[in-house]
Amino acid sequence: MFKRQTVLIFVIILIIFSLGFSLRLESTNLSGIPTDEKVYYQDQNGLPYMYDMDSYYNYRLTKNYLNHGYLGDTKVNGTEWDFHSYAPSGVPMDYPPLIVYLTAFIYKFFNLFADVPLMVICFWLPAFIAPIGGVVAYLFVRRFTNEYGAVAAGVLTVIAPFYFMRTVPGWFDTDMFNLIFPLLIVWFFVEALKSKDIKMKGIFASLSAFFMVLFAMAWNGWQYLFYVLVLFSIFYGLFRKVRGKNVKNFLLVALTFFPISAVLIYIFTGFFNVLNFILGPKELLSIFSTNGLWAPWPDVYVLISELQPPSAVDLVSGVGPAVFILGIIGILVISMVLRSKKLHENYLNQLNWAVFSLLVLWTVTGFLTLIKGIRFLLMVIPPLTIITGLCIGFCADFLEIHSKKNFKRFAMIFILILITLPSVVVINDNLSSLTPRMNDDMWNAGVWIHNNTQNDTVVVASWMYGHFFTAISDRPTSIDGRLAYVETMPVRDYDVAFTFGDKSPSTSREYWIDKAYTTDNETLALGILRMITTTGDAGYLNLDNYTQNTTKTIEILNNILGVDKNTAKNLLIENYGLKPDQADNVLRYTHPNNPRPFVIVTDNSMINKGYWTFYFGSWDFNKLSGNCTYSYGTIHETGNILTTDDGITMDLQTGNLTWNNHVPYSVTVVSKGTLKNDYLDKNSDFCVIINRDTNRSVVLDRQYENSLFSRLVVEKQDTKYFKAVYENNNVIVWESKY
Repeated sequence: MFKRQTVLIFVIILIIFSLGFSLRLESTNLSGIPTDEKVYYQDQNGLPYMYDMDSYYNYRLTKNYLNHGYLGDTKVNGTEWDFHSYAPSGVPMDYPPLIVYLTAFIYKFFNLFADVPLMVICFWLPAFIAPIGGVVAYLFVRRFTNEYGAVAAGVLTVIAPFYFMRTVPGWFDTDMFNLIFPLLIVWFFVEALKSKDIKMKGIFASLSAFFMVLFAMAWNGWQYLFYVLVLFSIFYGLFRKVRGKNVKNFLLVALTFFPISAVLIYIFTGFFNVLNFILGPKELLSIFSTNGLWAPWPDVYVLISELQPPSAVDLVSGVGPAVFILGIIGILVISMVLRSKKLHENYLNQLNWAVFSLLVLWTVTGFLTLIKGIRFLLMVIPPLTIITGLCIGFCADFLEIHSKKNFKRFAMIFILILITLPSVVVINDNLSSLTPRMNDDMWNAGVWIHNNTQNDTVVVASWMYGHFFTAISDRPTSIDGRLAYVETMPVRDYDVAFTFGDKSPSTSREYWIDKAYTTDNETLALGILRMITTTGDAGYLNLDNYTQNTTKTIEILNNILGVDKNTAKNLLIENYGLKPDQADNVLRYTHPNNPRPFVIVTDNSMINKGYWTFYFGSWDFNKLSGNCTYSYGTIHETGNILTTDDGITMDLQTGNLTWNNHVPYSVTVVSKGTLKNDYLDKNSDFCVIINRDTNRSVVLDRQYENSLFSRLVVEKQDTKYFKAVYENNNVIVWESKY
């Protein structure tokens, strides 16, 4: 009997893992892309490019670790430092290392037998790791109910749509760990609570602590689950004390789990990771302050979709329709069972109020974390799938008692199919729209930069592609996907590696880049880019020390960055009251004597996101908002009539043009690389750019007619100070000509 049961468990585990892995393989077929276009999104290994740009960040850190034994580029005063990110100053390395350690180990192992590129290992790893989450969920739920409930939990975990889409091959990020470790931590914590053997309590609590340490090494958000266990332990301990129940055994669990976790997290991830846990709630409150965390600078994090709260549809489809519905129903059903002594004798008799309370607290906390963004659905999925599994187990036991055996078997199989189908439908729909963010054009541009620029050249590109250029071009970037390193905010005042404390890194970097794009003063744009690529934030921060007013600092910099050093010095002294030595100190950073080389990378997708470029670039530091008119469209030509899908109508013979029935101040037409300007209404407040070579149109404020964005991104024309040095169908690399 025992052998048969063991074989059954093994077979079920194999089925759950195989299901999770095989379904994820579909993403490699690029099913949402026409067959003749698929090769454009595939790399030299014949695999799709990575789906998420963070994948290239993890790839680069793994290369660093393989090359010299640590994640950073180098060590500064004993601290690992990443000079590729947030150039030129770089940042102290703060990244959870488990993904790097695991990938490096697997890479080394496979290369004992064959020559397997690191990129290939990175590509496939998520599809092998993620299904383990379903296996753990199955084993967890099996401790409290029957095989039907356990199988339901396991299958629903591996196909939870949000988790699924972030763990397909080519999504090489830490999300692959974010269900496995929480489930293991809570499972062994629960086993410690339930065990009546003192020795086993200590062992289970220690195992839970061990997996908590691994979780802290896997994801910067490990603290949320730790908070859940802290709150539960406080309330549960007080409850037992008030009820006059034995507290000693629970204290053994708590005093084993928490100290071991804290000490090992300190040893393996550092003091500041522990400090982050302590200071995290304070930093969370600052996010909800009136002006936000980054004021007076614009909050660039509004651009990151995963950090925006989910809609109701996103929530239900993300965890899985059946999991959401049955998870909520399950809380009610299980509480009803636990309240009734008679019901509890027949159903879920291995479950108690302590375990159930922990699951509910975990669920509620998970829902609360969603205010920080949709990515925290990963906090909701584990407890809801566990509760759903328990609910399905209850149904199976109910049918066992109240129906014939054969009917129960067919009914439960039907129920299992019924609850999994909605998630499969959601997954299939998501896969049809899944497209790599990388393509041949961007890859070729990255390789060109690597082969044709100096090693210290700074790449100025959309933050979205920053990780790609640091990894493939092996060049530092002014901004990348980590933006302002918000994860480090709680500890910056205590970490001497952050020279400017909470002032840098900051979202100021995005403002300056966007300001350079939106101005029509090329010398100002050049001055801004020269400053941020050579001295970073030092210019505005040093000036801030004298003005004690960031808004005033911005005004001054926008007036001096476009003029030569001597003129700028006179302005600082005569117009703004700085002393000569103060002016010289500021100018060291704003007008550096030996500016670093830099390149600008533009691509067609920037037109789609142009609104935010102008919104941030036009930021009003008094009103703490931007203001701009911006629209873009695709061109359609029928005879002599040109229209766009955002409301432009143009007669190509007469040149007359309207946008939503309004006449623009001017219209610029790009055709076969040449420009033609016509001025139609001097009283209008917007202008139109029609690029017939790319079939794209842009409507923008009149003041931005000759902005750097208009010239480089939309019109694709060389300017006085910027020249295209590499170009393909989608991407242009520009060098400055100063």
